[in-house]
Amino acid sequence: MALGTFIKGLQNIMRKDSGVDGDAQRLSQIAWMLFLKVYDSREEAWEFLDPAYKSIIPEPCRWRNWAVDKKDGKAMTGDDLLFFVNTVLFPTLKKIEITEKTPMKKAIVKLVMEDMSNYMKDGTLLRQVVNEIDSVDFGDYKEQHAFNEIYEALLKSLQSAGNAGEFYTPRAVTDFIIQMVSPRLGEKVADFACGTGGFLVSSIKALEPQVKTVGDREKLQSSIYGCEWKALPHLLCVTNLLLHGLDEPNILHGDSLSKNVREYGDEDKFDVIVMNPPYGGSTASSVLGNFPADMQTAETADLFMVLILYRLKEMGRVGVVLSDGFMFGTEGAEYTIKEKLFAECNVHTIIRLPHSVFAPYTSITTNLLFFDKTGPTKETWFYRLDMPEGYKNFSKTKPMKLEHFAPAVSWWDAREEIIDTEGFPKAKCYPIEELKAGKYNLDMCGFPHEVQEILEPMELLANYHAKKAEADERITKILSEIVSVLEKR
Repeated sequence: MALGTFIKGLQNIMRKDSGVDGDAQRLSQIAWMLFLKVYDSREEAWEFLDPAYKSIIPEPCRWRNWAVDKKDGKAMTGDDLLFFVNTVLFPTLKKIEITEKTPMKKAIVKLVMEDMSNYMKDGTLLRQVVNEIDSVDFGDYKEQHAFNEIYEALLKSLQSAGNAGEFYTPRAVTDFIIQMVSPRLGEKVADFACGTGGFLVSSIKALEPQVKTVGDREKLQSSIYGCEWKALPHLLCVTNLLLHGLDEPNILHGDSLSKNVREYGDEDKFDVIVMNPPYGGSTASSVLGNFPADMQTAETADLFMVLILYRLKEMGRVGVVLSDGFMFGTEGAEYTIKEKLFAECNVHTIIRLPHSVFAPYTSITTNLLFFDKTGPTKETWFYRLDMPEGYKNFSKTKPMKLEHFAPAVSWWDAREEIIDTEGFPKAKCYPIEELKAGKYNLDMCGFPHEVQEILEPMELLANYHAKKAEADERITKILSEIVSVLEKR
């Protein structure tokens, strides 16, 4: 299967359709069809294991019964296909009745399809797209795992579509964080802003080798939890987890910040929390009321840090990606949140990532924060991960890879202080007293200088748009804080 051109081929077909406006709609169109195709593939496996299995999807609406072209001249196309999709398929799937007793692997159909739409207006072009997607055999082991490449192509297209400043975490970063927090079978792993499921897939890969029995498999099935409030990433996440063997993806479609954090009980807490909180967002004043008054802020990343503190089990572990805004802030809510963090948790490691890890989608410098709930912080190690040899910048064609974390992995257990050739600290341990004295400004092992590089015109343009988006986010944050203050008067 020529995966490199698969997504582009589908997009090119849809560009001929007057009903699909832009890459975001094209990707949404591809996503719901991929989901139904993948779900049908999983149902074949469930039927094989349990002959009594009955699909929650009515027979005429199952992928195998309307989408598959058997080349006998009976497959729907043109106006007939368009009529079926618009007036039968979507209304039926959106009206599926589910209850609290409905297994998640069945309820997920309604949950992911209720916010999807068919944008195509040309039934003949729709048939072409359906046939292309149906040509992928997700029941085949090799092609099932090849979905990773299709998935990556979808993510790159989604990023290029500029969806509201969303940036997806590179696989190398998710794999490294999971390697360091080391989830164990039987533990509950959560990502409260899971996007398309990168951290959760990395978790599954880490837990899979620990599965030895049927009971172990059941533990894995109930170990993963996610929440995503945007429809398209939620659908992609569910599809991705289904393909990675999670038959009942517990991925909620909603806002993790919508509940009062003080209402969470022990049953709502997790052993491992891994995430890349969205930053720069504008939070509604109604949501702010879910947080203690001295921790209320319009910055969504800060609120997610508070949420983590309230939903982490005793002895639990966290690995989180944070921008410099949280790390360096020394006033207001950011100071209060960090004061609580260091008092209640052991913040043992902070890794400063090299620039351009998320390039060209954003140039904001990011950090990895690792802590556990084993007691208050006594000391924190800071480690600066330098750009790998031969690299001046990461880019689309030269992304960060897991092997680039090798120096950090080697240092992790040794915990030795390192001074670089220019006399700057590359790795250093700071006692909590020193961090408190600095009001928790965590810029302790920063880069001594920035490396300049002449980029290709398209990358320069992408960087310009990324920096413009950052400026817009800062302005939005400031305006949100002003509005919040005015509303409280």
